[in-house]
Amino acid sequence: MTEADILKALGNVEEPDLKKDLVTLNMVKDIVINDNDVSFTVVLTTPACPLKDHIKNACINAIKILVNQEAIVQVNFTSNTTSNRNDAKTLLKGVKNIIAVVSGKGGVGKSTVAANLAIALGKGGAKVGLMDADIYGPSQHIMFGIRGQRPLMRNSDSGKGLIVPIEKYGIKVMSIGLLIDEKQAVIWRGPMVSSAVKQFVSDVDWGELDYLVIDMPPGTGDIHLTMVQTVPVTGVIVVTTPQLVALADAKKGIAMFGQAQLKVPVIGLVENMSYFTPKELPENKYFIFGENGGKNLAAEYDIPLLGQIPIVQAIREGGDNGEPAMVSGDEITVAAFEEFAGNAARGIAMRNANMEASKIQEVLV
Repeated sequence: MTEADILKALGNVEEPDLKKDLVTLNMVKDIVINDNDVSFTVVLTTPACPLKDHIKNACINAIKILVNQEAIVQVNFTSNTTSNRNDAKTLLKGVKNIIAVVSGKGGVGKSTVAANLAIALGKGGAKVGLMDADIYGPSQHIMFGIRGQRPLMRNSDSGKGLIVPIEKYGIKVMSIGLLIDEKQAVIWRGPMVSSAVKQFVSDVDWGELDYLVIDMPPGTGDIHLTMVQTVPVTGVIVVTTPQLVALADAKKGIAMFGQAQLKVPVIGLVENMSYFTPKELPENKYFIFGENGGKNLAAEYDIPLLGQIPIVQAIREGGDNGEPAMVSGDEITVAAFEEFAGNAARGIAMRNANMEASKIQEVLV
């Protein structure tokens, strides 16, 4: 076997999302051949890639069929998270992808979804930050069990004071809830809220990240416009529940980012509280809020359905106790969030490969 033989064989293995072969995409590195033993590394577009096993099996089969059926093949994986930014000199220049998690209305579990998405991406090997941009109703400091803590400050190389996010479960977390007394309401007009959001971008030391997940407030208002005017948002993930009222508001969120003056791609839709399965009857599914509402909405707008998250008591308990479901949940719940995060990561990689570079928007409204 020669390196040329291996590369020729792997030229028949297609990356499932990007629809090109691994060799053309320059994803094969460090080929080592020793008699019948061959090893190499495949560089994935995201650490959270859910298709590792598929790619691995396809590589092994290609070499055994096209090169040497006696070959002992070892496929290693590393990752280089893709990015598609044309603004290296702007804010958050160390962040490869900025993902806004949005909802048309409150109460659909947007913050829960954002928290568990961040942890799932982190467990997949990515460097992840979580910004709680829900200024009026912050909750990430509670969900991560860091309420009462205060972030530290450090001076940048230019002498500017920066807030250091609190790190928990491998995620860098920043929330207004860490800076104010929980018993005090945030009674601010729009310009003050927008100023706070800008400070979370410019005055927080986020460092190098593969993904910055932003937990946006519900609705379609000032903060959303401020965010897309301040940083190049890679894309948005819309959270809904299956019932008609939530779906009607989710449509507004999708429509907002589809407007010509925004042009921020919708990575996909996640349906939260999809069904209830009691522990005593693990095979049963009860569709309390209706069935497949999110799936049908995704089909209507031709956007991916990234996942369906069940109603599980442990999800609520974990959020209240500062241990999100990805940390303390049962096998079914963890699997649902991991599938969702994997699909989200795939969607982001496909967006970066197939769409124009993300940029700061010049909103005219």
